[in-house]
Amino acid sequence: MNYTMLTDFYEITMANGYLECGMGDRIAYFDMYFRQAPDGAGFAIMAGVKQLIDYLSSLEFSKEDIEFLRSKNMFCEKFLDYLSDFKFECDVWAIPEGTPIFPNEPIVTVRGPIIQAQFVETMVLLTINHQSLIATKSNRIVRAANGIPVMEFGSRRAQGYDGAIYGARAAYIGGVAGTACTISDQMFGVPALGTMAHSWVQSFDTEYDAFKAYAKCYPDNCTLLVDTYNVLKSGIPNAIRVFDEVLKPMGIKKCGIRIDSGDITYLSKKARKMLDDAGWTEASVCASNSLDEYIIRDILLQGAKIDSFGVGERLITSKSEPVFGGVYKLVAVEHQGEIIPRIKISENVQKITNPYFKKVVRLYSNETGMAIADVLTTYDEVIDDALPYEIFDPQNTWKRKVITDFKAVELQVPIFKSGKLVYKSPSLEEIKAYAEEELSLIWDEVKRFENPHTYYVDLSQKLWDIRYDLLKAYNA
Repeated sequence: MNYTMLTDFYEITMANGYLECGMGDRIAYFDMYFRQAPDGAGFAIMAGVKQLIDYLSSLEFSKEDIEFLRSKNMFCEKFLDYLSDFKFECDVWAIPEGTPIFPNEPIVTVRGPIIQAQFVETMVLLTINHQSLIATKSNRIVRAANGIPVMEFGSRRAQGYDGAIYGARAAYIGGVAGTACTISDQMFGVPALGTMAHSWVQSFDTEYDAFKAYAKCYPDNCTLLVDTYNVLKSGIPNAIRVFDEVLKPMGIKKCGIRIDSGDITYLSKKARKMLDDAGWTEASVCASNSLDEYIIRDILLQGAKIDSFGVGERLITSKSEPVFGGVYKLVAVEHQGEIIPRIKISENVQKITNPYFKKVVRLYSNETGMAIADVLTTYDEVIDDALPYEIFDPQNTWKRKVITDFKAVELQVPIFKSGKLVYKSPSLEEIKAYAEEELSLIWDEVKRFENPHTYYVDLSQKLWDIRYDLLKAYNA
């Protein structure tokens, strides 16, 4: 599907207006960033860059698109002619997928003719917002599971087709072991996992018959859903009977049960004992049923005997906070080769933007290897990590700290140059491994579920001065 027309209508009206005002070729800079991580978290995880690349690489207006716009009787023929010969010419930088990201730092920057850089706003936000939201939520759930594998089971409750497909991809970046969404395995290689539904059990005359038939079909992947009727009185006894009759003669020890309702802590403890007493010590116990990071954390603290989790609607929709509040703001324009900063001012201090063409630099301690803080600098600044460097809180500037023995790493990488793709996307497995590695360099205090430690995103003195001068000028 051509997603070019998946845009807010005002992007098109502004594009037409820029052209009519003679501003279509003016070079502009836009930043995408978010103001607050979902669920009150201390950080988020970047995701969706590959799909953004696919979108920007395929931008074109079909004849049908042009005729539709002409039918609105709002756009000049010069603009429609421009769209018919449209060619994407912008520069794009982005923070790689899997990177921990923090509020108010540019995670995508677009530079180019304002008519184009403005037009792509909707899809930049849609693509990065959705996948970053799900990657962040899934990582919270995975961390709550404390090393126990988590499977994404949410396709049927996702917000539409793309929500299921790309949500599974994002969840994998966030750390899940696999997905129930088969097409995400086919498209991206996210391992497809699954066993049976209650309808399988109900389709047979008895639960025992259903289990036995399934075990004969899939002896090497036999996980039986034991809560259709009664977990302890029939489900587990019938599962053990089938394991004994079908799997044991074949020498198969790898098998399991899934519990999808009831008191997971109590039932898993009882199930574990029943399986162990029957000699099935290697049989696994999977739990599902409206789980999230808090429920998983609590049942494990209560001693639940779980070997894997299946998490559905609360992961794939990020039910607790289903919006990733990324925004896309103009931060600079060019005039005769000079970059001129632009700022948005608001009575809500949180909504005041950081102007100018910027870089994001992450500072790591050489002693511990851990991330210290991020610094936004102007595009032409270089932080020399061989010298001491002073960082300060941009809001409370008296809070200052001089750091030494550190490494400075620029986070954004070039994606497009003058509309030409210059970035090779890593494989999904590489992104997943990279995310795990980068998260290990963020202090646990920042990763707390409640009241996380604030990870500072500071401004360089030069950038702070530019911002302050603009605020002072506009409030004079």
